[in-house]
Amino acid sequence: MKKFKFSLDTVLSYKQQVLEALQGEHALALAAVREQETLLEDLWQEYREYNAEYRRRAEEGLVLTEALMYQNGLRAAEQEIQRQTQRLEELRAEEEKKRERVVEAKKDTSSIEKLKEKKLDAYHKAEAKSEEAFIEEFVSTMRINAANA
Repeated sequence: MKKFKFSLDTVLSYKQQVLEALQGEHALALAAVREQETLLEDLWQEYREYNAEYRRRAEEGLVLTEALMYQNGLRAAEQEIQRQTQRLEELRAEEEKKRERVVEAKKDTSSIEKLKEKKLDAYHKAEAKSEEAFIEEFVSTMRINAANA
């Protein structure tokens, strides 16, 4: 019997390459989200520290210009936090889209892989049946030869 050849091997190979590329894109998007989360955490930490310093200094007594400087600094930090939070949401949405594309590509690839498995299983069954028929024919021939001898 001839060797097993799956007719959709090239399609499967292409789908696997697409899947790997999409997984790479998703990994990069996920890394960007993590990096943005870290940046945002750092901004919040700086904000809390600056606010604590302002409150400490206010208890000690601040001149008006220093108080305004701290308040302006806090407002600027809040605005930066808002901008970076918006950026994080955009990155998360992008990562989610890429994750969905990976899931779709996995479905495409796995359906072709399952088809290949079924075809391979059918090939093995046909191969076993062919071998069985050969053995039966061989045994019959041997019996005929033995009877004629």
